[in-house]
Amino acid sequence: MALLADQAAQNLEGVRSQKPLIHNITNYVAMNTTANALLSMGASPVMAHAVNEVEEMAAIAGALVLNIGTLSDPWVAAMMAAGRRASLCHTPVVLDPVGAGATRLRTRTAKEIVAGVDVTVIRGNASEILALGHADSHTKGVDAIHTVDDAAATAKRMAGELGTTLAITGATDLVTDGQRVVSIENGHPLMACVTGSGCAATAIVGAFLAVDDDPVSATATALAYFGLAGEVAAEQAQAPGSFMVALLDALYTITPEKLRFRARIK
Repeated sequence: MALLADQAAQNLEGVRSQKPLIHNITNYVAMNTTANALLSMGASPVMAHAVNEVEEMAAIAGALVLNIGTLSDPWVAAMMAAGRRASLCHTPVVLDPVGAGATRLRTRTAKEIVAGVDVTVIRGNASEILALGHADSHTKGVDAIHTVDDAAATAKRMAGELGTTLAITGATDLVTDGQRVVSIENGHPLMACVTGSGCAATAIVGAFLAVDDDPVSATATALAYFGLAGEVAAEQAQAPGSFMVALLDALYTITPEKLRFRARIK
């Protein structure tokens, strides 16, 4: 889709010129990867999770990213406080419901955030998205046991009911706001072999939301950019360790023109 490919290039240019502050309350496993991904693309990351500072940080950020990968009661409280302040400030909020469906704590927390915060985008794998819509849906830890196609109809319905944009990532990514449905075909299988890659994708969605007011456009173009970075990295590395380094390099070196030419968005 040429218009979205053009928008992808514009969004990447916008991030690099504006360097938006992206506030992340994310998990211990992915924190370093997420920060480096945002730095490599040109954004400015901050990892602030203390409940006595998150409201101030959310108020000055270009976007807030909430990731439930390593939950504890203080972190849940911090996410709710930051999310409410971001909502009051009309700051975009991205939720990554890591492992929703695996335990009651994760599923309950994700649903509480959706109910209490004006969430702009929810990005997860198919099983995580299904868990938000079905009480009896389960995941295998943090890994998907469903396909994107399994969750597509539920995602479209949920997006309409919740008034949010849902992004399901997999071999092909799907983004919907309940009316529009966009698929993104960029990516590489090695991305699933590196921990934190999905969390980094969520943070990159946040960065694009900071410069693009349309959640569907911002999300689809962010996923195309991250997927293309995976393709470029795989041209240089054939194993997970070197691939992770090459992925960060690709986020840094991909030009808006290259993204416009190679984005596969339908």
